[in-house]
Amino acid sequence: MKINVVENAKSIEADILVVNLFEGERTTSDIANQYAIDEDNFKGKFGETYLLPTYGKEPYRKVLVLGLGKKEDFCPNKLREAIAKSVKKAMQMEAKKVAFALDGINFDYSEQFTMGALIADYKFDKYKSEKKDNKISEIYIQANENNVRKAEKIAAAMTFTRNLANEPAQFATPSELANIALDLGLDTKIYDKDECEKMGMGAFLAVGRGSAEEPKFIHMKYTCDNPKKRIAIIGKGICFDSGGLDIKPASSMLTMKDDMSGAAAILGIMSIIKEFSPQIEVHGIIAACENMPGGKAYKPGDILTAKNGKTIEIDNTDAEGRLTLADALCYACELGVDEVIDMATLTGACMVALGTQAAGIMGNDDTLVKNLIDTASRNGERFWQLPLWEEYFDSLKSDVADMKNSGARWGGASAAGVFLQKFVKDVKWAHIDIAGTAYLEKPQKEFISGATGACVRTLLGYILEQ
Repeated sequence: MKINVVENAKSIEADILVVNLFEGERTTSDIANQYAIDEDNFKGKFGETYLLPTYGKEPYRKVLVLGLGKKEDFCPNKLREAIAKSVKKAMQMEAKKVAFALDGINFDYSEQFTMGALIADYKFDKYKSEKKDNKISEIYIQANENNVRKAEKIAAAMTFTRNLANEPAQFATPSELANIALDLGLDTKIYDKDECEKMGMGAFLAVGRGSAEEPKFIHMKYTCDNPKKRIAIIGKGICFDSGGLDIKPASSMLTMKDDMSGAAAILGIMSIIKEFSPQIEVHGIIAACENMPGGKAYKPGDILTAKNGKTIEIDNTDAEGRLTLADALCYACELGVDEVIDMATLTGACMVALGTQAAGIMGNDDTLVKNLIDTASRNGERFWQLPLWEEYFDSLKSDVADMKNSGARWGGASAAGVFLQKFVKDVKWAHIDIAGTAYLEKPQKEFISGATGACVRTLLGYILEQ
């Protein structure tokens, strides 16, 4: 889809012209006012649409009236959702050229308009033998050119991430993630199993022991002259999670290709970062492996030693993501960075608490956590802060090691956060649990089912604001 910035969208010979309607107001289209409002009493409630033909009286063949609801309730996030709805409607009509004449919006809608259009334009049909060609080829909008082009790059990173997270595990292996990282043109180092053993990554390597796929530890680096800040971002990279010897039920295993959504987000962010040239140093880190119940799989009761020397008794092999993140956090803290941010499809407990509407966030620095929450809100995502109280560690205490990798059923998301904090040293840190937001089993707002590219918008926004 090509987005064209124009002076007058109504002059475009398009298949559809989209005009907006706030409740109690009128549109800028006379034909829409006559038929939609006056004759058919279309109210313009949020998300409602009304389609009518122009019968050759206008340059465009049809007018789509897009309801934006009450003006006092309207905001950039609602705009993005509404634009996505109108794009999907235009795709159903098999329109190829769509013009938007938006009016009465009291903020710069350029970026969220672009995000809504491009998120809605997405489909993952790589493996379908018959592909439906119903995509829009061109969109026309009066907007801020620079903000549109910025949003296009962010949307491209989201598409990159969504494609990778939607891939089956037979494709998105640890080795494939490593190859993708090497192709991004950054300063990249891939550590193999032997190198990870020399670094003492006993927690990460244990998780990957049961798989025929070799684990890969990936470190990408973007830098600039005299960086104002140094940040490490870490993504959970479990390319498939069977649960290990504590195997998951079949129904729970079906979507476990998405357990590398954090890693996919890191690769998406790093794929586009050079085009923004931020004045900070960014390290992208992924501990990639599969959690499988092979003959060499780690077992309940095993005691592992992480990179920082702490020992971990295995209570449940399906609490594997925190083990890989433990060694990744140790590694990141040794890089001399100012901040470490990890994102992971980590706990079902977070999904129970927040559903698919928000990611959970916690950390050791309230300013960092608040800044990420605010950045998420501006960029169309929701983060909700969860407590990181030391009492949550009580259920992780072990009689034979420094800690267990899982404990009581209650407060599981916070307990996982407290576990991770044991591997963070002398750095500001935030942990984002995207278990509920990374992959949708049914459409939600602007997204179709499948991978969402969770955290890409927020972390790119955060990086660019430094």
